[in-house]
This record gives sequence, structure tokens and C-alpha cells, in this order.
Amino acid sequence: MSRVLIAGESWISQSTHIKGVDSFTTSTYVTGVEPLRRALESRGHQVVHLPAHLVPGQFPGGAGELSAYDVVVLSDIGANSLQLAPEVFEQGRPGADRIAALRGWVGDGGGLLMVGGYLSFTGFEGKAAYRNTALHEVLPVELLPEDDRVELPAGGSPSVLATGHPALGGVTGAWPSLLGYNRVRPRPGAEVLATLGDDPLVAVAEYGSGRSAVFTSDCSPHWAPTAFCEEWDGYAQVFGGLVEWLSR
Repeated sequence: MSRVLIAGESWISQSTHIKGVDSFTTSTYVTGVEPLRRALESRGHQVVHLPAHLVPGQFPGGAGELSAYDVVVLSDIGANSLQLAPEVFEQGRPGADRIAALRGWVGDGGGLLMVGGYLSFTGFEGKAAYRNTALHEVLPVELLPEDDRVELPAGGSPSVLATGHPALGGVTGAWPSLLGYNRVRPRPGAEVLATLGDDPLVAVAEYGSGRSAVFTSDCSPHWAPTAFCEEWDGYAQVFGGLVEWLSR
């Protein structure tokens, strides 16, 4: 059993309703973590979810706090949320360099998985911004300097290059279509296990004494449709396999 921290995968949406000359707003809180949480828990892993709005204040600040976990998953949460703790952003006081701490923790034996989304890798309009952080060197892929999203509204079929790799959890057969991903480039020495078009979908690498991996599409809608994240038995195998490979 691995202890897994999933950071991100939640958001708050606000809508404006206009009715003649009157208007009002409504707000909703949404999580996208449940398919991934269920998949990992079904394989016996212990999962802690840190929602996006709590990441700035509560993400682990050093190796001691990170040692409570075997694997950290960053999913649809930008670098700013890790870097700009309230005391730094709101009060102008020095704080912990949590991305540097995460890099060091992986180098000392931890496991890191980044899952794609509008605020992963480089992200929508470059706002995820991991390319300019210390975490970039940990990933098994190189990030683009510009908006890296590839939308596939008609669906794209993944191609598996390394069926027998343990990080894929023994999954067999065709994978369901995906509706988009973040475009990245494989880093020398990394292993690309699956692709979408000509780009990496799943890639893994060693980093120091630890390991890192990426899944460049989403773990929930919209890029991961219901057929992928709710109806496909292989979903739990792939994400379970990644976590188990990362935690050795």
C-alpha cells in the first residue's frame, strides 16, 4: 500500500444570470478527483486529497512533511499555487520554497506524478508555468514555452509502446479515446510508454534516488470522457500501475 497525496483537481465556478434588467450570480464547487481516488483506493492505496483552494496554504513545505507520503500527484494545479503561500503573496514575507523541497524529496527517493489539464505542465495561456521552476528538471519530459494544450474534440486514440512495463499496471487491449492533452517533448533517457498522436501520453524516468512520471491527458472530464475514466477497467490499472512503479 502506498500513501498518495493528490493536489489539485477541484475548482470553483461562478455564473452570472441575466433576466431582463436584473442579474445575480451563483457559485459552485466542483471536484474532479473522484475517478482517480476510487481507482487508487480500489488497489489498496491510501489517498489524501488536497483541493486546489487549499494548496497555497497547506501544501507540504519541506522534506519532513512530504515524508508522510510515498507519491505526490499534481493534477490541474499551477506552479503559482505551490510557490505563493499566503505569507509570501499576501504579506510579503519569505516562506518555504515548496517546489525546491519537492524536487529534493523526489531526488531522495520520492515519487512524483503530474497529470495533464489546463493548469498542468505549461498549461492554458502558459499559466501553469512549471517550465520556469525547479520541478521542470524532475519531469521525464521537457515543457513547451507556450500554451501546450492540444484539443481533440473528435477524440484521439492512444498508442501503447511498452505494454509490459510495470508502470502501466498490466493493462491490455485498446484504450478509449481521449479529448485532449498537454503537448510535451520526451527528455533524453526517459521511457515513453504510450503516445497520443506523435506526443508522449505516459512517460517515466528515474530522478536521483526517486522516480517521476507524467500522464499528459486528464484523469477526469473534459479530456478524459466517461468511457475512459468511469467505464474502462484499464483506468485503475494504468493509474495504479503508475503509483506502484513510482513508490517501488
